[in-house]
Amino acid sequence: MKRIAAIDIGTNSTRLLVADVSGGSIKPLETRLRNTRLGQGISGGVLTPAAMERTLDTIDYYQKVAALMGANVVIAAATSAVRDARNRDTFLSMARERLGLNIMVLSGEEEAFLSYQGVLSGLLLDRMLTVVVDVGGGSTELIWHKEGRLAYLSVNAGALRMTEAGANESQITAILGPALAKVRQSPVNGLVGVGGTITTLAAVDQGLSVYDPLHIHGYRLTASAVQHIISKLKSMDIEKRKNVPGLQPERADIIVAGVEIVKTIMEGLGQKQMLVSECSILSGLILEKSK
Repeated sequence: MKRIAAIDIGTNSTRLLVADVSGGSIKPLETRLRNTRLGQGISGGVLTPAAMERTLDTIDYYQKVAALMGANVVIAAATSAVRDARNRDTFLSMARERLGLNIMVLSGEEEAFLSYQGVLSGLLLDRMLTVVVDVGGGSTELIWHKEGRLAYLSVNAGALRMTEAGANESQITAILGPALAKVRQSPVNGLVGVGGTITTLAAVDQGLSVYDPLHIHGYRLTASAVQHIISKLKSMDIEKRKNVPGLQPERADIIVAGVEIVKTIMEGLGQKQMLVSECSILSGLILEKSK
């Protein structure tokens, strides 16, 4: 049995999973999440010094948590914000010099594959007909089977990126449209969603005052619930949104764009419901490292 810690450095949040792995099965021991906003201002093409500092501070803290828990290995992967930044080498060098950590920068395809592997580790699915959707802060990944093989698409449409761009519903639809058209060329009979926006939607739909992964994983989120939530959120200012049960106050400013992405995907693929998964890219990273 191996004890592995994985750190996912996203555009909006930085997450930790410490788990024991044996025979291809994962037993989660500890999870942490901080909204570090590494991608704040990423539309300008660079990571800001403040965003890099608060993210590195969080990674340092996660490494200490992993050490206290006896993790044999710590792996870290960065996604959309670092992938797209002109100064990503600066951030990666700071992590190496300050924390002794080599951070992998995942391509959109690698991110999609790892999210898919993570989902499969936690849910029994009809792999040939199910589409996995990972809505992040900077990008959205779509994974499905096409002619018997896995296909992946990564679209630069995430909750933080779309918020900072001031994108409205029609603009989000236009950005996601070509990708959704490609997915529709294959038969679709199921949708699984991962990522902070989608798990937040599940929490809000249930009115969870305290986030509980056991109530999130495997939850069926309906299209009508998504429509109701987005209408409710749009009627509120940011301060009022911070008091919505199930919604982290730190997400209040970007949640509407995130929900618009989810709504667009469900409508574009003609799906009335989405199965929510707590197992995602972190689980995928740990599974790959344990091989």
